[in-house]
Amino acid sequence: MDLGVDFLGHSIKNPLMNASGCWCDNKDLLDDLLQSEAGTFVTKSATSEYREGNPKPRYIEVPLGSINSMGLPNLGIDFYLNYSLEFQNNHPDDINFLSIAGMCMEDNLSMVKKIEQSEFKGITELNLSCPNVPGKPQIGYDFEATERILEEVFSLTKKKIGVKLPPYFDFAHFDAVSEILNKFPLSYVNCINSLGNGLYIEDDTVSIRPKDGFGGIGGAYVKPTALANVRAFYLRLNQDIAIIGCGGVESGKDMYEHILCGAHLVQVGTQLMKEGPQVFARILQEFNELVKSKGYESLKDLRGALKSM
Repeated sequence: MDLGVDFLGHSIKNPLMNASGCWCDNKDLLDDLLQSEAGTFVTKSATSEYREGNPKPRYIEVPLGSINSMGLPNLGIDFYLNYSLEFQNNHPDDINFLSIAGMCMEDNLSMVKKIEQSEFKGITELNLSCPNVPGKPQIGYDFEATERILEEVFSLTKKKIGVKLPPYFDFAHFDAVSEILNKFPLSYVNCINSLGNGLYIEDDTVSIRPKDGFGGIGGAYVKPTALANVRAFYLRLNQDIAIIGCGGVESGKDMYEHILCGAHLVQVGTQLMKEGPQVFARILQEFNELVKSKGYESLKDLRGALKSM
């Protein structure tokens, strides 16, 4: 099968990419992604200035995934914007995603203005869902704040904007969030970010240092929740809003199920951290073998084809 994806008018060689926060903090790691089989990439969620993040240990692997409380460590918007512009100059036919996560409304708007005034031609991702900054709630759980920030953002820019969402758990929430998102010319939604504020215990001690051990859960633990969110938004959002699926992608089968539920692109997070960028080649090979056995002829035929009982 040809795995090329037409995403918002851009040709991407396949649907796989990293999740923001994974293997994308600095130039060396981002360069690794460029040399991998990933179809595209997203930068680390940037703040207005360099940020150290939470104290270590703040990320560990656990039996079915990972737990982290990173606290948005990053090199600042200027680094990731400049890297994206250099990538754009060197790869004029390709696109990347530039993630931003301001510490307040004003931070987000200042970064949106900076990107708007630049020559960036890729897609900006507004992260509304970081669960690991002490004292900072996830904007995506405050529906009024979500609508307010989107109103402000789209008053400032004509560039393509997507949003990274937290996991939702109730049909009423899916309905309410979709009603808000459908009001705006969003390019895509990315679901889900890590499952916030889990706790993992080793030898009678919490496993990470920040926030008394509470952190975001990733990996196989979250796959059913991720698939539910992908499917729920696929069924509720306007057809011109694409979906990026993220959560529990460890194999070609996991990639297949995200696309089956409606994802246009699929992100790898915890497994990328465990295995390194070679994970993309393995997952793509497994995906190709599975799709061939299922008899699908195109990704378009597969996307959203989940059957009801």
